[in-house]
Amino acid sequence: MTRPSSGVGPIEAALTPRLKALNADLSLSPVSLRLHLFRAPVDPPMRTVFGTMVSRPALLITVRDRDGNSGTGEIWCNFPLVGAEHRRNLAAGLLPELVTGERFANPAAATDHLLCVLHTLGLQAGEDGPLNQIIAGLDVALWDLVARRAQKPLFRLFGGADTVPVYASSLPPDTPLRLAMPAAERGHVAFKLRIGFGADRDLANLATLRRALGMRPAIMVDANQTWSVHEAKAMMSAMTEFAPAWLEEPLPADRPAAEWGALRTAGSTPLAGGENLRALSAFTDAIDAGTLDVVQPDLGKWGGLSGTLVIADHALARQRRFCPHWLTGGVGFAASLHLQAILGGRDFVELDANPNPLRELVIDPEVRDGRVRLTEAWGHGASDAVDRLSRYEI
Repeated sequence: MTRPSSGVGPIEAALTPRLKALNADLSLSPVSLRLHLFRAPVDPPMRTVFGTMVSRPALLITVRDRDGNSGTGEIWCNFPLVGAEHRRNLAAGLLPELVTGERFANPAAATDHLLCVLHTLGLQAGEDGPLNQIIAGLDVALWDLVARRAQKPLFRLFGGADTVPVYASSLPPDTPLRLAMPAAERGHVAFKLRIGFGADRDLANLATLRRALGMRPAIMVDANQTWSVHEAKAMMSAMTEFAPAWLEEPLPADRPAAEWGALRTAGSTPLAGGENLRALSAFTDAIDAGTLDVVQPDLGKWGGLSGTLVIADHALARQRRFCPHWLTGGVGFAASLHLQAILGGRDFVELDANPNPLRELVIDPEVRDGRVRLTEAWGHGASDAVDRLSRYEI
């Protein structure tokens, strides 16, 4: 990532109209960073195509400025099992020297700066993913600080909506009704099933969900990068009778655009993806190529709130749906709700249907007719997460 001679990076430049419209002090002078890692057991274990999760992690980063204001963000760290500890070490070893004692015009400027100065290290060490993730978590913390200092909820700082639609995600491949039916009783009207466990099982699970829920609710499916183009085409055809609302990550995220394009024209099911793209150009290229109908960045994996707002503006300007991904703890979920609320609350945010105290102890919103109402708490509303999760800190 190259920094222009003007000193303004691409994320800040793209956000300039939004930033100028904010009636708030956006400048930042961080003096300290603290990292907190939490783990909670999973019972029953959570089965994914990457393996079985026996615990759920959450890695939080808290930033404090010279005036005593603070903000909290969350760094994505689900995989591998030791990934959370590794990201904590990366953040602790790199971010204090690069951030504390510096002055930034706004959170986007800080994110641009870090993406620039850590780019070569990411290439040299093969660590571009984890480095992007620690930067993304910091960005969320900085926006939380800015909004709390302004004594406003983050969505109100930007003049957004106060309700957001959500869907119940990660229905398990073994017993999908175990989570789907309680989610429906709690007010969900849209659901996402994990697939990629064999055609017979995947199709049987879809049939089971449709029998139990009917044809009206939206049911999305997520293959988690499992298939080849040939396999994906065959499954798209086989799933047609169940009317999936979208097919998420049928191919690995790094497959050539031509393969995604071939799949996009092979059937009528909308294609979704983006959580595993790791550069602004990767998102804009995919959006401009027209291969993604639903764009799904994860604000804990790349860009934080600043970067995902840029992606959202680019996607929505080109009539693509924007539905951010999130599947970790409560801080990132709260920030994702505010992200979508800033955009007007028009489309989904992912709400994991699996029990997770690292989310539920921080934010456990009531779902009414598929929507969640945001509170008037300052920032993203989850800044007390470190205290709420103290029993799980490691």
